[in-house]
Amino acid sequence: MNTSPRLQGRRVGLRPLVAEDFPAWAAVRQHNEDWLTPWEPRPVVGRPDVTNDQRAFAARCGARAREAQLGSGYGFGIFLDDHLIGEVNLSSIRRGALQSGDIGYWIDRDQAGQGYMPESVVTVLAFAFEDLALHRVEIDIIPRNQRSRRVVEKLDLRMEGLAERLVEINGVWEDHLRYAITLEEWARRGPQLRKEWL
Repeated sequence: MNTSPRLQGRRVGLRPLVAEDFPAWAAVRQHNEDWLTPWEPRPVVGRPDVTNDQRAFAARCGARAREAQLGSGYGFGIFLDDHLIGEVNLSSIRRGALQSGDIGYWIDRDQAGQGYMPESVVTVLAFAFEDLALHRVEIDIIPRNQRSRRVVEKLDLRMEGLAERLVEINGVWEDHLRYAITLEEWARRGPQLRKEWL
């Protein structure tokens, strides 16, 4: 398996972020701080802030590269005409009897609502099922996060229910709606999702 995969959607390209991406990544993150903060975990006290510290960002990129080497996760910057507009990550990959992983994502508010995120998610789903041979992929979303929910609704992913106090977000243990798709569903729906988004 390629530990530094580059994936291509219809309009966006996905690739692992590297230390040299720091200026673009920091600029997008800082521009979107109030847009993203309500939906993300608080920074760990005492650790450098990756949006302001190039060495911390490089360490983050190194950690993601190690995850890819181990097959436990794959992080991708989302690029539109070589400009970074967000991230989509396939993380917490579990093998053995589960064969599953989780997708998380964020996008620059200036690019939201144009279909780039559903396209990116379908691109990662194709990678997860067709290249990694996973059996199940989940996306967990805070119920009030309507913009993130709109992504999975556009893709008509199956909503399985509410996981109470699943993840610490911005200092609060938040409930999450759990969406999922399995390999069997991808075999049936993948060609149409590819046609619509890729």
